[in-house]
Amino acid sequence: MTTAGEIMHPGAQWIPATETLDRAAQLMARLGVGALPISDMNERLCGILTDRDIVVGCVAKGHDPAKTTAGDMAQGTPRWIDAEADVSDVLDEMQNHRIRRLPVIRDKRLVGMISEADLARHLSDEQIAGWAEKVYARG
Repeated sequence: MTTAGEIMHPGAQWIPATETLDRAAQLMARLGVGALPISDMNERLCGILTDRDIVVGCVAKGHDPAKTTAGDMAQGTPRWIDAEADVSDVLDEMQNHRIRRLPVIRDKRLVGMISEADLARHLSDEQIAGWAEKVYARG
């Protein structure tokens, strides 16, 4: 059985909900990532912030990224997976919620992130095709 912990990119980093989007963009650039999990004051997942959220949800609408916080952008119920979950559960979670990135949690702490690139490195072509069909399907 392959687990979420085995295919994840380890060392994901939180961004506090109170952090501004300009600082979030700087952290993304420094880490070379396109998404950051958002944490509340108790270091619990309260959302995911993507580079696209910053551009489309803030800058394109004329908002100031130096005054808009990561928490302002957090929407909906954040999805995550336990590090010990089977890869089939990872695929189900990502497909059912049509998401491209999934935080990995162990003992209530962020330990990594699973992205499309991680799936491509660890799954068969057939598994990737099935995932892409469901995540990218219009509807």
